Amino acid sequence: MSFSKWIGAAIGWSFGGPIGAIIGMALGSIVDNATDSSPLLGERQAGKKRRRDPYRQPTYQRQRQKRSQTKSGDFEVSLLILASVVIKADGVQDQRELDFVRQQFTNMYGKDRANMAFRLFKGITKQNISTRQVCKQIRQMMDHASRLQLLHFLFGIAKADGLVTQDEIKQIYTIAGYLGISSRDYESIKAMFYNSTNNAYKILEIEKNVSDDEVKRAYRKMAKKYHPDRLSHLGEEYHDGAEEKFRQVQEAYEHIQKERGFK
Repeated sequence: MSFSKWIGAAIGWSFGGPIGAIIGMALGSIVDNATDSSPLLGERQAGKKRRRDPYRQPTYQRQRQKRSQTKSGDFEVSLLILASVVIKADGVQDQRELDFVRQQFTNMYGKDRANMAFRLFKGITKQNISTRQVCKQIRQMMDHASRLQLLHFLFGIAKADGLVTQDEIKQIYTIAGYLGISSRDYESIKAMFYNSTNNAYKILEIEKNVSDDEVKRAYRKMAKKYHPDRLSHLGEEYHDGAEEKFRQVQEAYEHIQKERGFK
């Protein structure tokens, strides 16, 4: 499958809006297979102008009226764009962070698809991106569980070079706010990556002075929130990432159990 056909088949609501514009500009810098003449994101075929229906709304505007299920490709391009924002937050594109992004995509999609995604990623990193507008589209169209998974990946990218800067933390915090992710959810996911006082309690979104029963209730709530089945609509490629969050919730609960001595 050619690069353009891969993108066209993979995305849904991200076909339009600010994300679609970013993808379109990135594709403009990529030399695609000359035999592939299928238009993408409003591109014109060679020698032809695409006729526009004045009564037809752009894809993103039509779908804003009703949130549709996020496809794997919608999540994929959203992650690429937000990853580029985080990587550039400290003014330096560290090779270890770039390698982390490539490796994550290789693990999820396999080498061929990862290579295509990374080609698109390099085109995205060259652009000035309105984080607020991109996140607004994601928030309107993407379910909460998928947005939490996006945040989880972004923290992993920030930590990839072994040194998380305040600029990166600030950028991820800003992204979380734009995505409609609460401060508790933000701190919970952040605690999965950075050791701090009362880390296990932060993952479960509770204070250290709560009762054992409250700990148990918090665990059940978080296990439900981060259960891998909530991301099953994205496909098997995201299963490992979903499992990682779920595992860390279990480990946090087991740590508190051992610390307090309850079952």
